Amino acid sequence: MNAKTTGQPPMRRFSLGLQHVLAMYAGAVIVPLIVGSALKLSPEQLAYLVSIDLLTCGIATLLQVWSNRFFGIGLPVVLGCTFTAVGPMIAIGSQHGISTVYGAILAAGLFVVIFAGLFGKLIRFFPPVVTGSVVTIIGLTLIPVALNDMGGGVGNPNFGAPVNLLLSFGVLTLIIAMNRFFTGFWRAISILLGLIAGTFVAALLGKVSFAPFHEASWFHMVHPLYFGMPTFEITSVLTMILVAAVSLVESTGVFLALGKICDRDIRSEDLTRGYRAEGLAIILGGLFNAFPYTTYSQNVGLIQMSGVRTRDVIMTAGGILIVLGLIPKVAALTTLIPTPVLGGATVAMFGMVVSSGIRMLGSQVDLNNHENLLIIACSVGMGLGVTVVPTLFNQLPQAVQILTGNGIVAGSFTAIVLNLVFNLRRKRSVADASQPQGAAN
Repeated sequence: MNAKTTGQPPMRRFSLGLQHVLAMYAGAVIVPLIVGSALKLSPEQLAYLVSIDLLTCGIATLLQVWSNRFFGIGLPVVLGCTFTAVGPMIAIGSQHGISTVYGAILAAGLFVVIFAGLFGKLIRFFPPVVTGSVVTIIGLTLIPVALNDMGGGVGNPNFGAPVNLLLSFGVLTLIIAMNRFFTGFWRAISILLGLIAGTFVAALLGKVSFAPFHEASWFHMVHPLYFGMPTFEITSVLTMILVAAVSLVESTGVFLALGKICDRDIRSEDLTRGYRAEGLAIILGGLFNAFPYTTYSQNVGLIQMSGVRTRDVIMTAGGILIVLGLIPKVAALTTLIPTPVLGGATVAMFGMVVSSGIRMLGSQVDLNNHENLLIIACSVGMGLGVTVVPTLFNQLPQAVQILTGNGIVAGSFTAIVLNLVFNLRRKRSVADASQPQGAAN
C-alpha cells in the first residue's frame, strides 16, 4: 500500500493525527525545557521557546510531507527537534550566548540545503562506527545535566533535598513501570504521563507556581529573531553542522524503513528532497529561534501499529502542532514542570540516547574487529575527556581549538579520521587484491 494523500474520514483523521502529536509531544517539549532551563531563560522566554518549537515542528512536518521537485520526500513522517542538538546548544549558549546558538543553526541549515545533493556521497564518511560513537558521546555528555536537574538545578540552595529526590525518582520509577507493564501507545507516551504525574504531585506539595500560566496570553504571533540577531562563531558552526549530518544519517534510516512500510522504492532523488526539506526546517528553526529538526522515528512505530500510512493523517498532525504553537497558554502549561520532575524524566531519555548509540555500534559494527574497537575507544574517550577537562587544549593555537574546544567535535573528528585511516585503507586493499593480476597494466 502506497502512502496516499487522502483516505480517512475527518474525525478519524483528526484522532489519528492527534495520536501522532501525543506520541512525539514529550520529545518536542522536553528539548526546549532542558535547553531553556540550562541557559537560564525567564519563564516568558521559556514559554515562547516551547510554543515556537511546536509551531515549527508542524511547519517542518508539512515541508517534508508536501513533496515537490525541490523538497519533501512525500512519506508520512513527523519532524521534531533533535535530541542530538541538546548538548551542543547548551555548550554553545553557555560559552558564547544564545545568539551564537542560532547563528550556528542557520549556518547548519544552509549547509544541508546547499549540499543535499552531495550528502549521499558524503554519507560514506559517517558509517555506523562513526555515527554510533557520536550519538554515544552526546548521550554521555547529557547525563550530568539530568542529574543536576534531579537535585533541583545548578545553584539551587536546596540542591539534593529529599523532596527533590523523591519527585525525580518517583517520575523515573513511573516511567520504568509503564515500560514494564504496558505496550504500544501507553508505552510511547510514558515520558509525557510521567511528567504530568510528577507535576501534579509537586503541585500538591506546593512546588509549582501557576503564575506563568495565568500571565500567558491565549494567542500570539511568531517573532522572528526573538532572541536578537544571530552571531557566527566557527567552532559553534562546525559543531551544529556535525549535529545536522548525524541527524541526516538517522533520518536516512527512517526514510528507508518507511519506504518499505509504504511499498515505495526510495531513490537518491527522494533522499535529496528529504534532506533539503530538513535543511529548510533547520533554517526556519534558526530564524524563529527554535531548534534543528529531524525525522522522528517513534512515529514510524505508530504507523506500523495503526496500519494507517496516508499522508493526510500526518498533515493533520502538522496542523495541530501549528495551532498549539500559536497558543501560549499551552506552552505555559509545560513550563510549570519543576526541575526535579524534569530531571527524573531526562535520566531515562538521555540514557536512551546512550543506548541508541550503543545499539548502533552493536548491531551495525563488527565489534570483533580490533580497529573498530580502537575507533570507538579513542573517539568516545576523547569526546568525554574534553567535556570533563575542557581546559586541556587552551594553550594551543585558536585554529587548532576549533577542533579541540568542544567534546562532541573532538570525539567526532577523532572517529572520522580514524575511520579513514583504518576502514577506507582496508577497502582499498581489498579492492586491489580482488583485481586480476595484470589488470592494472
